[in-house]
Amino acid sequence: MLLKNYKPVFHLFLFSAVACILHKAAFCFLEIDVQKFHYSIEFLYLIFFGISALLYLILLIVKKKNFQIVGMVFLFGTFTQMLLGYLILQPILEIKSETVNIEKVSFFITFILFLLFETLLTVRLLNEKR
Repeated sequence: MLLKNYKPVFHLFLFSAVACILHKAAFCFLEIDVQKFHYSIEFLYLIFFGISALLYLILLIVKKKNFQIVGMVFLFGTFTQMLLGYLILQPILEIKSETVNIEKVSFFITFILFLLFETLLTVRLLNEKR
């Protein structure tokens, strides 16, 4: 039972590792210099993995205590993640360079990927029978 609850965190880790490798491969294939980026791709994936894993673990705790508010906690967690994402993105928005647009798109792709995966995990959590 315990392993079943934390298996999605392992899936989230695998998802983030594969997505990071594909993201870096796409930049290598397109010959985009990522050395000029403010944040490395690995750092972004690590941050979003940590936030997503923490949110899922919080949802597991809330599910045990009060199943009725899991959806609201997910919405609050998503709002908090968006706020943290904006705070992380703030230095990128202030940069005036030729690669800043690519870095912004890269950031938002990473953010949306993790948001979609979190949503799928939460839907699975809400569909489980008690």
